[in-house]
Amino acid sequence: MESTIIILTGFLVMIATYLFLSRNIIRIILGSAILSHAVHMLLMTMGGLKKGKAPLLGEGAEEYTDALPQALILTAIVINFAVTAIFLVVAYHIYRQSGTENLHTLGGYKK
Repeated sequence: MESTIIILTGFLVMIATYLFLSRNIIRIILGSAILSHAVHMLLMTMGGLKKGKAPLLGEGAEEYTDALPQALILTAIVINFAVTAIFLVVAYHIYRQSGTENLHTLGGYKK
């Protein structure tokens, strides 16, 4: 199971890198969101995908599930949502001010 998720994570990193290399602001924002989800999946896989009992058992517990990776990933998802929302608002204001979302046009790039 872990190898399948690692391959899927690599595929998401590949897609995010492709979107980062684009000239469109919206594609760059989507690439950052996809890369963040790839990191979440990687953290989840590194934390272990094992089945166990509840993390709060008592003193005589032999098997338990570590809740720390899930808590960290949940916090990172909330932060990623807020950052993506801010990026989208900034991109909207840039589009309203300049009339374009092309980074080469915004930067004054000339051929």
